[in-house]
Amino acid sequence: MIRKERKYRFSAMEALQSEKTVYHISDLKKYSRCPLLYWKDVHSERLPYHSFVRLDETITDLAAMKLHADNAWHGSVGDDPDLALAAMKDHEWLMKARFQYGGLRIKVPFLHHAEEGWDLYFLFAGLYPHADDMQFYCDTVWVLEHLGITLHDIRILHLNNAYVRDEELDCEQLFILSDSFYNSANNPSIKVEEAIRKNMQDPSILIAGMNAMQEDNLPAPVRRPRCAGRQKCRFYEECFGNEVTMPDNSILTLTGAKDRYAMLREGRKTLKEADPERIEGSRQQYAEIMADKQGGLYFDRMALQTWLSDIQYPVTFLDFEWERYAIPPYKGMKPYDVLPFEYSIYILHEDGTTSSNVFLSWHDDRRELVESLLRDMPEKGTVVAYNAEGAEKFRIAEFASAFPEYSDALLAINARMKDLQLPFTAGIVYDTRMAGVWTLKKIMSMMNDKSYNDLIIHQGMDAVFQWRHLDREEQVEDEQEIIEELKAYCLMDSYAACVVLKWLMKTAYEADAS
Repeated sequence: MIRKERKYRFSAMEALQSEKTVYHISDLKKYSRCPLLYWKDVHSERLPYHSFVRLDETITDLAAMKLHADNAWHGSVGDDPDLALAAMKDHEWLMKARFQYGGLRIKVPFLHHAEEGWDLYFLFAGLYPHADDMQFYCDTVWVLEHLGITLHDIRILHLNNAYVRDEELDCEQLFILSDSFYNSANNPSIKVEEAIRKNMQDPSILIAGMNAMQEDNLPAPVRRPRCAGRQKCRFYEECFGNEVTMPDNSILTLTGAKDRYAMLREGRKTLKEADPERIEGSRQQYAEIMADKQGGLYFDRMALQTWLSDIQYPVTFLDFEWERYAIPPYKGMKPYDVLPFEYSIYILHEDGTTSSNVFLSWHDDRRELVESLLRDMPEKGTVVAYNAEGAEKFRIAEFASAFPEYSDALLAINARMKDLQLPFTAGIVYDTRMAGVWTLKKIMSMMNDKSYNDLIIHQGMDAVFQWRHLDREEQVEDEQEIIEELKAYCLMDSYAACVVLKWLMKTAYEADAS
């Protein structure tokens, strides 16, 4: 083992504090993002964790095969950090080793003993590690080096986007060992070690702030863009409960308006009161403001009629449900590929009658699903899906690539598909009851019809979580109920698309009649 004499010593106060409270990097990340997030997370009931991406395999074990980390010492949850330090004396490889310094505890994926020191291998369970989580990387290196451990090489092991699985999983091809982070175009950019050295900060300042937090002096909530970003903070309503009670035409619903909070503070409470000089001027914003000025509904009649003009009967409404896998489980799949397991079609005929069908499978039934879809799909007429450009068209194109014998028939479906989301996202139609939300569920909630809330499963990820019970062949007493609930949810999506299209038709052409 190569290890420096420790140059950094705890003061008596630091030693006392390190025994009193030990933090993990995840704690520091939450505190850095928002002190209240950290506090509320620590003092709230833990929610059951469901991964949005399926990862059945232990990725660290697969990565060990790539690195040839044979006979490695394995750390475990709750290890005394001295165990890892002791293991460094006798082992060439350490996996999941726990270290601790200055009240900060870390878990290191891989350490390899080299002549010049220790090689550190981070493990990124994604395709392109970007330099956007530097606190994790920097804090890991900070702890190791403050323990006197000499680091020789620092790299990141990540999944290979170009790898296509054969019958067996090939761990050599599954991973890429990179010495660089990737840029926004997913090309190698700044070196990992260079980025870490450039961004390294002493985490003890954050730790001191965390130690000082007390319930009677918590800071007031400060709204930041990440509060309601792509993954909305679970404490958002708790911090900003006043927004929940605001009307649907609140200026806070103005899409993409960076100055909406400033305008609200000035007394501009509604969409129609927006300052024209401080909005971005998108078509969506125009539609929102005009809807408020016109009593709640705005639509561009000519544009809407043009969009509707080439719809032909029978109209088939299509929806897929799918699972996404980090590690490809079946031949022909790549890392982070999706596996569609269900579709529903709801057919509206010209005479107003309807018909429907749902296909549900588990395991790798892609071929069966494709063949069933081609049987169920009418040969003529328009195919409609909500967010077709971002979902259904992609799935069908993937099927066409996987099953070239059906490629022509599948791509013909795409050729006659229309995206029901477009009239809304293009600013052709807006109803203030949407409150700045553009999902099919939100639009369906405006209709005097069935509701997603009437279903046992009423969210897409809930459907995936329930399907996993079937696919993993877990022993569940209510298997048949899960099957029926999955079918009901998927069919609701295609049915809702039909309801919304009929509402658009009524809106466009009743205006003509009047």
